[in-house]
Amino acid sequence: QVQLVESGGGLVQAGGSLRLSCAASGRTDGSYTMAWFRQAPGEERDFVAGISWSSGTTYYANAVKGRFTISRDSAKSTVYLQMSGFKPNDTAVYYCAAARWNFGTKFASNFASWGQGTQVTVSS
Repeated sequence: QVQLVESGGGLVQAGGSLRLSCAASGRTDGSYTMAWFRQAPGEERDFVAGISWSSGTTYYANAVKGRFTISRDSAKSTVYLQMSGFKPNDTAVYYCAAARWNFGTKFASNFASWGQGTQVTVSS
């Protein structure tokens, strides 16, 4: 099992930038797919971006493509989400998640490990 702790959320203006971090502990071998999801009040938890822990290959939701970048630092067992060009509808709690295999999946049900979430609020 993987334990995940997110950090880096906060209040940001529309058009601004922010970087989230997700520190992973426990088993984090190359079989894992890491991802970021987000959940706005009253909404479902939506996929944002994913990355293969072994190869670094990435994939994104259309809503954030070109604005958000997911990356990982294997030496630090940390996954990042660099966000820019914020829009008010980017406001949500952002969650880090881990899944064995399942690279390319965007379904929250495929991810067994989750962090506690970090709030990102975009002001217009």
